[in-house]
Amino acid sequence: MTTDYLKIGRASELTGRDHALYRFLEILPGLLSWSTLLVLIILSYFQPVWVAMFVIAFDVYWLLLVIYLAIILISAYRQITHNLRVDWRAQCLALPPVDLVYTPLEGEPVVSVGVKWSDLYHLVIFPCYNEGYNIIQPSIEALIKSSFPRDKMIVILAIEERGGPAIQAVAERLRQEYENSFFQFRVIVHPDNLVGELKGKGANQAWAARKAKEEIIDPLGLDYNLILASVFDSDTVIYENYFYCLSHKFLTIKKPYRHSYQPIPMYHNNIWQAPFFARVAAYSNTFWQMMQQIRQEKLATYSSHSMPWRALVEIGFWSTKMVSEDSRIFWHCFCYYRGDYEVEPLYYPVSMDVCMDETAWQTARNLYKQQRRWGWGVENVPYLMFNTIKSWRVIPRKLFLDKIFIQLYGFHSWATNAIIIGCIGWLPLFLGSDRFNQTVLSNNLPNVTRILMTIAMVGMVLSAIISSLLLPPRPVKTPWWRRLGMIAQWIFLPVTIVVFGAIPGLEAQTRLMLGKYMGFWVTPKARSG
Repeated sequence: MTTDYLKIGRASELTGRDHALYRFLEILPGLLSWSTLLVLIILSYFQPVWVAMFVIAFDVYWLLLVIYLAIILISAYRQITHNLRVDWRAQCLALPPVDLVYTPLEGEPVVSVGVKWSDLYHLVIFPCYNEGYNIIQPSIEALIKSSFPRDKMIVILAIEERGGPAIQAVAERLRQEYENSFFQFRVIVHPDNLVGELKGKGANQAWAARKAKEEIIDPLGLDYNLILASVFDSDTVIYENYFYCLSHKFLTIKKPYRHSYQPIPMYHNNIWQAPFFARVAAYSNTFWQMMQQIRQEKLATYSSHSMPWRALVEIGFWSTKMVSEDSRIFWHCFCYYRGDYEVEPLYYPVSMDVCMDETAWQTARNLYKQQRRWGWGVENVPYLMFNTIKSWRVIPRKLFLDKIFIQLYGFHSWATNAIIIGCIGWLPLFLGSDRFNQTVLSNNLPNVTRILMTIAMVGMVLSAIISSLLLPPRPVKTPWWRRLGMIAQWIFLPVTIVVFGAIPGLEAQTRLMLGKYMGFWVTPKARSG
């Protein structure tokens, strides 16, 4: 039996040389990160001058990077504010009919002639586990309030059997309220304990998509080429013109069937109620996603996103064995189509929840676990490298190697940069003993570092300004001084990026390196006020 390498989730699913190769590739990201940190720690004792010079050079690099990213962030902010002002409905109405060409890997191209925006259907899947009515209902209500025709929407509430009677009761209440509000509204229950599945979001939404195909799309004879599938977290609240913006992008770009479509997550649903450290972490993620939209070569699908139904069917839907299914679906398509697949930035937001629980301590624990799960996206690195090796003869090698380098560099930076700047940069002063402390460099190291990091604070100031500009209106019962806290919170950014960034990222890589595979952890969702 031939192994489908594009469906592999981890080394334990392989045998022989394939297992050994994949296992080595799983070890590699963590090995690189730990080697970097340990070498710097050891050299801080034996060769403190070398480390000091490296730290100064690294601080200069960090300063230049901050300035570069600040320029990109401003550009992304301007693009978002522009797109929010655009009347996307009018833009779609003004579009002439277009001919969409779908080219399969094998076979003749299929042409859909004279397609208008009104010919498109939007399949929306909300995977749910144990979320309450107050979390899911606003997400569905946002579809009702959107300007896109609801008779072109197929809405699937994908619930887990293991969620128990509570989620089933919520789903039944929502079904009664909304079953006549869309072209189709279905509740689909994902059975528990299916063989070969990891208990997680990917398996749930894959089951829901297959059932939608069998029970709705195929019986009604809907054209696969005219369906866009969107998977939204249960707390995702779309903006009014999201589907018009998505439809316009789909109809106007080259190769629409070879793209996923990525909005920008804005964690605004409960931003005014969440603790300051959770807000900083949430906005940091938003800013990173904004900057990635400008740097399209680095962009992969993340959380809530959209993609052509045709591509989804061709690859066999989402992996049922992955934690990071939201990014794996892109890498699966990228490898399946031999590099001829990209993520198209929408520069258009969706609103989601900041990680929040009943107490600040519970929130901090949940936030750390959430960041660790996001850091587990490193599991896509061995997947990409392994499939590059297996497809070496038929792929554009430079493109694949570039992608591998970008991913390795990104996860290595995630796990090490903040620790190098915040912790290791000071070790020569403590471990270098008199050999270092009597040198001129030892006196200059703190001053040089302080000056460079002070200049680099321009990034923190810019973050405070843009986060304030993006804030939703202050709720009536929220005190006025809370807005001052929204600005002051950014002084904690250096601590936040270490505690809720580098450390959970490094832990995820360490777990993968040791073969301690993670399961899918569902972030608890809470709102107040």
